[in-house]
Amino acid sequence: MAEAARVLVIGATSAIAQAVARTYARRGARLVLVGRDASKLEAVRADLVARGAAQADVKVTDLSRMEAHPDLVDAAAAALGGIDVALVAHGVLPDQARSQASFEDARRTLDVNFTSAASLAHELANRFETARHGTIAVIGSVAGDRGRQSNYVYGAAKGALAIYLQGLRHRLHGTGVKVLTIKPGFVDTPMTAAFPKGPLWATPEKVARGIVRAIDRGTSGEIYVPGFWRVIMAIIRAVPERLFVRTKL
Repeated sequence: MAEAARVLVIGATSAIAQAVARTYARRGARLVLVGRDASKLEAVRADLVARGAAQADVKVTDLSRMEAHPDLVDAAAAALGGIDVALVAHGVLPDQARSQASFEDARRTLDVNFTSAASLAHELANRFETARHGTIAVIGSVAGDRGRQSNYVYGAAKGALAIYLQGLRHRLHGTGVKVLTIKPGFVDTPMTAAFPKGPLWATPEKVARGIVRAIDRGTSGEIYVPGFWRVIMAIIRAVPERLFVRTKL
């Protein structure tokens, strides 16, 4: 019988992270769940144990405190006896108008969605490179593929994260470490509850299935979930700048 996977879930109360964690729980995985809301984390922990997780530990922390990231990764590895998969799923969806009015607001968005995620990927990469094993899976966004007036601060953070992970993937090629960049499109989550929904929207469960499938296959690269977003974003990127600036995207 295969040994249970040891999974670190960062941003474990997010809808996509919970859906991924439930898949691993059904397989009897051992998990460490990280987030800043103790009561929500405890609810997630109890749910995963009920679904079959062999272990579900909780670590409450403010992920914006990047100086604490090395100890966080060390503590998770100690609790699990090593880490096979790390999912970095925390983030915020800002109000673009507020970010335009205040760069302090924009900076917080950049720090959470890029700098904090890159810091965690850095710590995981160094640990996994030494072990010559492990998958770093990071949730980005199709918003990072092209700057658009409606969300360019968020998109800039996710775009920078995608480039950072490209370089990390290049650095770690041949070491046995996989780096997976996950680019969801529109996902129906509490964070997007106020948005009108349409045919391009996916559920967190559908996105999670794509993520786990890519991890199971040992994918090291970028995936779009659902996959049709690869075509949509290729078209958007191909529009010449002189025409694109006239759009209202």
